[in-house]
Amino acid sequence: METILSAIDQICQEKKLSKEKVLEAIEQALSSAYRKDFGNKQQNLKVIFDPASGKMKVFDEKTVVEDILEEEQTDKEESLEEESSLEEGEEKKRFNPKTEIQISEVLQDPTWKNLDKKAKKIKVGDLVQKKLEVPSEFGRIAAQTAKQVIIQRLREAERDNIFEKYKKLEGTVVTGIVQRKERQSFLIDLSDTTAILPPPEQVRQENYRSDQKIKVYLLSVEKMSRGPEIIVSRRHPDILKELFKIEIPEVANGTVKIKNIAREAGFRSKIAVYTEEESIDPIGACIGQRGVRIQTIINEIGGEKIDIIEYDENIEKFIANALSPAKISSLKIKEEDKSALVKIKKEQLSLAIGKDGQNVRLATKLTGWKLEVQEDKEEKKEDKKEEKKKKSKEKTVKKKTTKKKNKK
Repeated sequence: METILSAIDQICQEKKLSKEKVLEAIEQALSSAYRKDFGNKQQNLKVIFDPASGKMKVFDEKTVVEDILEEEQTDKEESLEEESSLEEGEEKKRFNPKTEIQISEVLQDPTWKNLDKKAKKIKVGDLVQKKLEVPSEFGRIAAQTAKQVIIQRLREAERDNIFEKYKKLEGTVVTGIVQRKERQSFLIDLSDTTAILPPPEQVRQENYRSDQKIKVYLLSVEKMSRGPEIIVSRRHPDILKELFKIEIPEVANGTVKIKNIAREAGFRSKIAVYTEEESIDPIGACIGQRGVRIQTIINEIGGEKIDIIEYDENIEKFIANALSPAKISSLKIKEEDKSALVKIKKEQLSLAIGKDGQNVRLATKLTGWKLEVQEDKEEKKEDKKEEKKKKSKEKTVKKKTTKKKNKK
């Protein structure tokens, strides 16, 4: 029977399934074939197959239940009355001859054996088996049924394996290859299955080409009738967090932590980082020597700009950091509605607001505070006063120098 064992091993390698899963599929197929040729509907068939010898054992397996009186089985009117008296949501327990057997019937037939070999006698609730004979070889129809069951069970086992594998990876980044565009979605090959990159999870500024190698964020993995449905994303903010873990060792080992991410996919992102280690610069660790680390991540997300911001528990400092590269003049906090009035010099104002309000919008998302940015007019007045003072000083100095020259 080396051919059976080698066939099982080959299936295990090709389908990446365990030997137990393949044997289970074979046993289910043999059970279906036996029922087709020799069994009946009242049997709960269990097959044990030995791949080394190629032999199989067939059993009828049932749970022992209390005896059911004849009146209970025949008196339909009484049964209907009982059912109508049951409270809503309650169900009357029915005897299932396929999976259950009455205690008196078991005790009268010594061929029924208790699955619990330690048990001295059979009682209600026990699981019992009766060995069945296999009269002859299976017929053509039964063999065909067995083949179909094996194919179906192996396919189901393969789908379950893929589902379990990717369900564990949900919320991480994986590498895939763009297969093709189907309607508005892109199909991404993950080597052993195909994922879907739907329009809402695409970045408009990116062009996806066939055979292009890309990293995608595993957004969701759900069981479907045709197999697991895997949805991936290129615009989810957490794709950046996962890329930071891949490229930056300090983030991967937890020395540098990502507090929050604000992202406008395809344009710009702000990432707040912090560390409890005084000897480590969290921003420097993320940027890397000559910006090598951050540039690798930027290249991976199609050239999107990334601002690394240092997180601070002091909200005033954190807001000031979030609005960088602009420098603020003053800040007024309103705790009750989590808002802040930020005043900035005129020359820094456009930098703080950003193109189409992007910088202040991202800073708002990052901090979780509503930010109102205004020009600092008071500082403007003070600057004018300072300029007048300087000019008046310059005039007095000039007058003194001219007087000295005239005296000479």
